[in-house]
Amino acid sequence: MKNRKSFSTARTSRVAVAVSSGSTALHATVVEQIGLRIVQGDFLPGEALPNADDSSEMLGVSRTVLREAIKVLAGKGLVESRPKTGTRVRPRADWNFLDPDVLSWRYTGGVSAEDVRALFELRRAIEPMSAALAAQRATPAQIAEIHAALAEMEALSDDGDRFAKPDLVFHQTILRMTGNELIGSLAALVETALVMSFRLSNDNPEGQRHSLPLHREVAEKIADGDAAGAQKALLVLIDNAEDDVRRSVENRNKRRNERGLQS
Repeated sequence: MKNRKSFSTARTSRVAVAVSSGSTALHATVVEQIGLRIVQGDFLPGEALPNADDSSEMLGVSRTVLREAIKVLAGKGLVESRPKTGTRVRPRADWNFLDPDVLSWRYTGGVSAEDVRALFELRRAIEPMSAALAAQRATPAQIAEIHAALAEMEALSDDGDRFAKPDLVFHQTILRMTGNELIGSLAALVETALVMSFRLSNDNPEGQRHSLPLHREVAEKIADGDAAGAQKALLVLIDNAEDDVRRSVENRNKRRNERGLQS
């Protein structure tokens, strides 16, 4: 039976912008359009996507662009293509949620308490131990780098958008301080998780100034070579960040529900 669902609602002005920007941008846009629809549940596991001809027409792209986009999504574990059965959404257990794109798509739109919990469990699994290793292995140059990031955070603590950049540098530097190339390679993953954290906490009326003493303690423990202290300080920092995000998400969802009742 022909799939009645389409990509028509996903086709926005971004497609036109991508066309004018070149094939690379167009390809990335198609990947995002389809991937976001899948991760947000518009196409369920086991469900077939529209056939290639229909998808190409709906998205306004060639079959070649569509085929390459499907290959990218398959590499992320979202879909599989087979002869005669077409392209289907794979079970959620097969999705690569550590992929930065998939992680980003998951937190686009409405966010639940479960989403927040998963995000911060990920951070707790990586960052506190990294801080402990950083305290044992950081070079003087790296310690100077993390203090420079902290100084910039202090200067921008009342500007949430600009504060995010040095905060990101602060946390990514800790991963690289471990001296473990495998952990250092997680910097891109943590970048996505941190950006999600920042975006979800934008509603905090206190800004980010209240987090500075905790960041400063992490930096000082690392500089002092106090592995246990650095690990504990970063765990407290993450716990407080999760509290901020939970409050922000609750307020955001409350406003969304109120708007729904008024409409």
